[in-house]
Amino acid sequence: MIEAVVAGLAGLLIGSFLNVCIYRLPRDLSVVAPRSHCPKCEEPIAWYDNIPVVSYLALRARCRKCGWRIPVRYPLVELATGALFFLAVYLNGLSPVAVKQCVFAALMVELAVSDLETMILPDEFTLGGALLGLAFAFWAPIEPGIVTLLLGGRLGPVGASVAESLVGAVFSAGALSFVAWLYEKARGREGLGLGDVKLIGLMGAFLGLHNTLFALILGSVAGSIIGLGWALVRRKSIATTEMPYGTFLCAGALVVAFVRPYAG
Repeated sequence: MIEAVVAGLAGLLIGSFLNVCIYRLPRDLSVVAPRSHCPKCEEPIAWYDNIPVVSYLALRARCRKCGWRIPVRYPLVELATGALFFLAVYLNGLSPVAVKQCVFAALMVELAVSDLETMILPDEFTLGGALLGLAFAFWAPIEPGIVTLLLGGRLGPVGASVAESLVGAVFSAGALSFVAWLYEKARGREGLGLGDVKLIGLMGAFLGLHNTLFALILGSVAGSIIGLGWALVRRKSIATTEMPYGTFLCAGALVVAFVRPYAG
């Protein structure tokens, strides 16, 4: 339990960094410099005002200098990341699988919130995350799936895991890209952005083809239901209502990652 608590605290800190990425990357700003500052008055934030969750509560959600209201997104991202880190280690102990789930959770939280706020999925997380997924396939193997079955076990556990990751990334992204192309040809407008395609590639690299399909189904169903409800509330057509599809894909991926864990 103590390891899970420490992981949760680490997740709070990672969540604080993710907030920086969520704000800066869509605006093409560096996440390294300058140091954290208020977006309104640009006053640098002191370390004691930058403690995850605690500072938000202590400041009553206001900038100490100008009184700008700090969005509730900041503590929510920190809490969500901390909770997912805690859960990963609680379920798997200090293991490669837990580390893999923590990294995947951080990627999904950042991308989900970034898409929700800005409709942008930064390449640093989608493409960079896909490379991390391929690397983790050597260390925390993906459970056997369609690719392993087709190969007949000829590559061994690690080789099969890498193949599952590589095929999951390439096939998932390729298939979704083809569907997006067909939709655009049929409807005369873009249905999915390139960022969503890259996100699917990231999911495939971490989860493998079969688990990515589960995540895609969950995300699509949730997005359709919520999108329909939102369109009805706004009295607009669902066909013309723009939705952050990546946010729902990330949510589906997190459910699959924790309910259907890796084989490692």
